[in-house]
Amino acid sequence: MIKKNRFFLKVFTGYFFIILFLAVSIFLISFRNIRSSYVETLTEQLHNVAFSLVSDIHQMLIEEKFEDIDPFLKTLGKQIKMRLTVIAPDGAVLGDSEEAPVSMDNHSQRKEVAQALQGETGNSIRFSTTIQRDMLYVAVPVYDDNRVIGVIRTSLFLEDINSLLQNLQRKILFLSLVVIALATGITFLFSRSYFQPILKLINASREVARGNFKVRVDLQKKSEIGVLADSFNEMAAKIEELFAQMSNDKDELDCVISSIADGLLVIDANGKILAANESFMKIIRSDDLIGRNFADIFSNKQDERFIDAVIHARKNFVDEISWGDEGYLCSVSYVARKNEIVLVFHNITELQKLEKTKRDFVSNVSHELRTPLTAIKGFLETMEDEKNEEARNRYIEIIRRHTERLINIVKDLLLLSNLEDKHVRIECSDTNLAFLVPDILKVFEEKLRQKGIEVRLEIPEDIGTLQADYFKLEQLFINLIDNAIKYTDTGTITIAAANEDGKIRIEIRDTGIGITDDDLPRIFERFYVVDKSRSRKAGGTGLGLSIVKHIVQLHNGEIRVESRKDGGTRFIIILPRRQPSEQENQE
Repeated sequence: MIKKNRFFLKVFTGYFFIILFLAVSIFLISFRNIRSSYVETLTEQLHNVAFSLVSDIHQMLIEEKFEDIDPFLKTLGKQIKMRLTVIAPDGAVLGDSEEAPVSMDNHSQRKEVAQALQGETGNSIRFSTTIQRDMLYVAVPVYDDNRVIGVIRTSLFLEDINSLLQNLQRKILFLSLVVIALATGITFLFSRSYFQPILKLINASREVARGNFKVRVDLQKKSEIGVLADSFNEMAAKIEELFAQMSNDKDELDCVISSIADGLLVIDANGKILAANESFMKIIRSDDLIGRNFADIFSNKQDERFIDAVIHARKNFVDEISWGDEGYLCSVSYVARKNEIVLVFHNITELQKLEKTKRDFVSNVSHELRTPLTAIKGFLETMEDEKNEEARNRYIEIIRRHTERLINIVKDLLLLSNLEDKHVRIECSDTNLAFLVPDILKVFEEKLRQKGIEVRLEIPEDIGTLQADYFKLEQLFINLIDNAIKYTDTGTITIAAANEDGKIRIEIRDTGIGITDDDLPRIFERFYVVDKSRSRKAGGTGLGLSIVKHIVQLHNGEIRVESRKDGGTRFIIILPRRQPSEQENQE
């Protein structure tokens, strides 16, 4: 009964406050509008009276019959029950229907008089210091040859207006109270008529919540509540049917999960195994899993980091683990609603073998190149020590710097063989692209001249510096520019850079052969080339763009490419100005 009354009171009180709010709002708005309209009407009347006196007052002012003005106003004011005043251009009162002009102050500073003296019709509502009463004033100018020779002011006592408005206010208030009372009564009856069927629906809903799907609501009224009751009955029947179907679906789902080739494991937030399919049982060679702890099925201590991440991360992620000689890509999904974790294990042993083959190739090539490059560098250093001419020393210094760059290229090749190492460090320093890129272009001057390709630099001098590994960033531009020249026969190559939201956006655009939609997703793969015949002729290995991608990743940046066949290619690189410290990376 308490809940019943509470529900009824909520509905009834809500309607009552809406009625009260609307009634009060209508009362206030209507009274304000009526008062405003009434004052406007009286102002218009005063304005018309003032204009009707203009001809008479004008004649008296022209003929300088000032002594006739005051008697005229007093006689007329009593007849029309309105205060009339005539004021000279200097503000002196020439006549007034209520007071003696000689006893009245200068009116030049009165708001309505000041407006009239300026050639406008003035009006105001204020307290009269002469007769100590609130007045409504309207003042109009009297002209003679476009010159104001006086002001006629008409006025009414506001207390008469207020008395009438107060009477009107009482009537409106009485009508509002009557409306509130009637509306409240109607609302009470309306709420009570709708409460009983709603209460039946509430009780039936509780039965359904308890699992009784046989309950039904029978209402005689075919109103919206009756339609709701019919819908409830249909819903209860549907739920009963769905629960039966869910049991069948669960059995089918169990069959599907069991048939999945990838291993599937479900654990709770504490690491207790709740479910596992046959494929996972085959992976760990055990069929006694349910109820065991997730960490117990791992014998390799190196997997403790993975176990800890699964139990405590509470987020979706992907990681690689191994069981014996087999490697698996584990996709971890956290189901927040049930506080459970779903793991899917996909066998990637063959993919890992392929990656290892690629890494071995890069490692072998790097070691083969390092020896002759190091020998060249030592030979040049010997030449520098033996030659003392200043110009030759400068050239030798340039050769040594480019030799250092070639050694760093070899280091980048070695980096590709160790891509899974996420703790690779880069040596950052202040780098200005406005100086870096022009130096790099000198390396390609001969190639550009032979092909007749124009290079456009759109890098502002005030672009500022960014924290980056100078030699790796240099290698990034070398690979991208070399790639653009390789696949552009004629046209232009544009290198642009700009500041964008605290980062630096770099674009390298060419007008070359472009990249097809099929090739576009794979261009950053190692050893993948778009045009094999062209790449082989130019001496390419298919490693350039892969190096670029990993250099960008080392700098916590992002790279994407836009292209179409025969439409040119655009590489877009976004680099942060500042690289996070090692401590920030760990956090």
